[in-house]
Amino acid sequence: MSDQALRRTSVHRSLLVIPWAFAAVTILGHIVWVLAGSARDAITITTVITFFLASASHAWITRGASWTVSYVVITVGLGLIVEAVGRSTGFPFGVYDYTESLGIKLLGVPLVIPLAWAMMAYPVLLAAQRLAQSRFVVTLIGAWLLATWDVFLDSQMVAEGHWEWADPTPALWGVPGIPIGNYLGWLLTALVMIGLLSLLPRRTPTADDVPTFMLAWVYLSNILANAVFFGRPAVALWGGVLMGIAVLPWAWKEWQARSDRPIVDTRARR
Repeated sequence: MSDQALRRTSVHRSLLVIPWAFAAVTILGHIVWVLAGSARDAITITTVITFFLASASHAWITRGASWTVSYVVITVGLGLIVEAVGRSTGFPFGVYDYTESLGIKLLGVPLVIPLAWAMMAYPVLLAAQRLAQSRFVVTLIGAWLLATWDVFLDSQMVAEGHWEWADPTPALWGVPGIPIGNYLGWLLTALVMIGLLSLLPRRTPTADDVPTFMLAWVYLSNILANAVFFGRPAVALWGGVLMGIAVLPWAWKEWQARSDRPIVDTRARR
């Protein structure tokens, strides 16, 4: 490796402290949230923003400005549109509305909601691309990951009173009020979102530790929190199994890739 390439690599890696910092704040917030009382709403909003910034800053550093702008436009834009349409018409999630607990709204949708779509869509896309080469298969895997994550998300958000369904249904995953059609709507939206993201130029998966860590954290922490702290073992079980269909093969492939990664001497040459 040339001295110039070594310097570029050094600068590149030094910038990764930015998404790592946002990721660390997010994880700390998730931990504090479990112990918090009245501050939970503020912590929820903050961690969504910091998770989004971790994803967006990592994309900017490793994939470039144009890629990142496209990613943000697709995820935030589609997330806002589908939530606004869903809230107004009941399609594709069912009839629901947001309470006032998640802050400022646009078109009746709290601004953190499209950011939540974006924050998770990034690590999900990279995980799907690790598992498959075909854009079609990447879309299927990514959509499944994003939709099954909502088993954890909706259960927690409904329990916290952030949104309400017009026609509460019998308990699903041990949480009343979430219609099964909501998950079908998530799957449909995720298929469109990941399908569009898969059209962006595919980058060689280097220095992707931040989104890798965040996806693993989301999966494991949600299982633990629902099983131990929230008293929702059914959510822990079903979310763990359904999301695990894609997460576990991905984790195995990540582990293999890291085990096979050659050690590169990055010391400056004399």
